[in-house]
Amino acid sequence: MNAIVKWGLILGVAVEIWTYIWGFTGLYRTPTGAMIIVPLFILTQIVVLVLGLRHTAHQGRSYWPQVGAGTAMSLVAAAVIFVGAMLFTTVVFPEYFAEVRAAGEELMRAQGASEDQIAHRLGAPGSQSSLANALAGAVGTIITGFVVSLVIAIFVRQRA
Repeated sequence: MNAIVKWGLILGVAVEIWTYIWGFTGLYRTPTGAMIIVPLFILTQIVVLVLGLRHTAHQGRSYWPQVGAGTAMSLVAAAVIFVGAMLFTTVVFPEYFAEVRAAGEELMRAQGASEDQIAHRLGAPGSQSSLANALAGAVGTIITGFVVSLVIAIFVRQRA
């Protein structure tokens, strides 16, 4: 299997494992849920890209080809993450958006926010969608992968 595809699949599956652990533990219903999962996603992406780019550096890639390899790994992962996120919010946790909204409303009420403030801040009920959520995860993975690869490739590359 191609190293880029292999490490991209590893990244995508690793992120989805974290996502489903986050879901089955109910952490997505807590105010700190996002503050826990997003750094975990980024840390996972950094670790997998370092390992993947070490592999591709042995193939003789210099800086820009390494950046391209890391971005390509992230593109492969983004496809896995898109599908996983769609399944997460449509099949496994179909009440995900309603539960997240309810948790947000509860937190804002506890902080003393008025109903108008809550409605304004959280938007209309049902305004979030599985497609938008999955796209955000995929795009975030690609952007983070590109930025992280810019840094990792400085250290993990074939030197001329």
